[in-house]
Amino acid sequence: MAAEEGAITVYVDESGSFAIGVMIMAGVNIEPVAAEQLLQRFRGITGLHGELKGSRITMVERALFFELLARFGGRARICVAQGRPDKPGVPPRDFDVYVALLTQLVEEWLPDLDGEGEGCARFVIDAGRYDALVLEGVRRDVATLLRNCGSATMVDSRRSSGVQIADVVANSFYNLAIGSRRADQIGLIVRPFLATNVLKQSRLHHLPAPKTTYPALQGNAGYRSASSRKTQPS
Repeated sequence: MAAEEGAITVYVDESGSFAIGVMIMAGVNIEPVAAEQLLQRFRGITGLHGELKGSRITMVERALFFELLARFGGRARICVAQGRPDKPGVPPRDFDVYVALLTQLVEEWLPDLDGEGEGCARFVIDAGRYDALVLEGVRRDVATLLRNCGSATMVDSRRSSGVQIADVVANSFYNLAIGSRRADQIGLIVRPFLATNVLKQSRLHHLPAPKTTYPALQGNAGYRSASSRKTQPS
């Protein structure tokens, strides 16, 4: 997919599931050509074949990735939605949290993108989590946020170097949020990039309210089980 001439591109991907307590959304601003060059350089050094996924790389490869992100002029914003498993009641739906994260991420990026170059903002979003009809509604909502200048596109991550880059960023912060066994090492890797604002992290300001359930379903422990949802730790 050719980039729109003069557009300032942000690639978006998510990791995790609110049903298990954490969902992360990452938006990476990088020139499309630079994204291709970053991935090509990463492949050349590591011997990677196939899609770049944060869940499949070693810690040394992850450290290399963030060095390359800075070297090729990339920067990322990460938005975190974290729940409390011990909190009573029905949690918000994954989809509603996904939309809230995406909306906040776009709103946080827009002031940074204003005045950069002569083009409009272009958000390229991973299409892997929900079906095409649902995502088309999300795409239209994001395009509305961009007002008269900008666009939103849903793409298959296998065909987008930029979305694959966003996947690694989202997966890294997912590991940090859940305190995985790799969290300490990942924290050391990303710390200098947070200090220099190559990476910026925020919390979701407002969790969406749970949807009202039918009376017969209220109190049903199986109402929204984690096994019935698609999770993507990436």
